[in-house]
Amino acid sequence: MSDWFFNGDYGTAPTDFVAATIATLLAFVCGHVMAWTYMVTHTGLSYSRTYVNTLILMPVIVTLVMMILANNLVLAFGLMAIFAMVRFRSTLRDPLDTAYVLSVIVVGLGCGTLKFSSAILGCLAMAGIMVYLRYTGFGTRHRYDVILNIQWARPASELSELLQLLQRHSRTVQCASQRSSESFTGMDLSYRVLLRDPARSHDMVAEVKAFNGVARVTSLQAEDESEL
Repeated sequence: MSDWFFNGDYGTAPTDFVAATIATLLAFVCGHVMAWTYMVTHTGLSYSRTYVNTLILMPVIVTLVMMILANNLVLAFGLMAIFAMVRFRSTLRDPLDTAYVLSVIVVGLGCGTLKFSSAILGCLAMAGIMVYLRYTGFGTRHRYDVILNIQWARPASELSELLQLLQRHSRTVQCASQRSSESFTGMDLSYRVLLRDPARSHDMVAEVKAFNGVARVTSLQAEDESEL
C-alpha cells in the first residue's frame, strides 16, 4: 500500500514527498505567524475570524498548487481559467468559501494531471487544517466582557471617581466613546470592560447605577469579537 502511495504520481515530473511534506508544514507555520500578527495588530471595526483562518489556509493551498503545476505553464493557465469560471458563476462572500473552492480545484487538478498521491496528500492536509481551525476556534478574540453605556450628569473633571469604581471590578477599562448629550446636561459614555470575575458583572452594574452622577446605565454582554 505504501509503495503504491509513494509511486502514485504519474505526472511528467516526479514528486519528492519528503520535500512536499516539509513545504506544506512550513507554509502552515508561516500562515500561523501571519494570522497571529494580524490578530494582534488589527484595530478596525470589522474583524472576521474566517479571514484569519484564510490567512493560514492560503499559503498551504498555494504550496500545493506549485507542487502540482511543477512549472507547467499550460496547467497554470488552466487553473486560472477554472477559477475565473467559478468566480463568474457565483459570488463568494466569505473568504473561507474561497479557500474551500480553491482547495477542491487543486485536488481536482492533481487528479486530472495523474498526480494521485499529491491529490490525496493535499486533500488530507486541507481537510485536517480546516477541521483543526473549526474545533480550536482559531482566530477568535475576547478583549472585553461587558459594554457599559452611561449617562454622566456631573462635570467631566470628576470622571476619575467613576473610573476608579470600574477599575475595582476589571482588569482593563477602555473608553470607546465620549460625547456631549443633547437630551440632558452631561455626556454619554461608552466603556468596554474586561472583568476580573465575569460572573460578577451584575454587581458592577448595580454599583454604577447607584453611583452619584450616573443618570442611566445600560449594559451589553460581549461575545467573542468576530464576524462569523
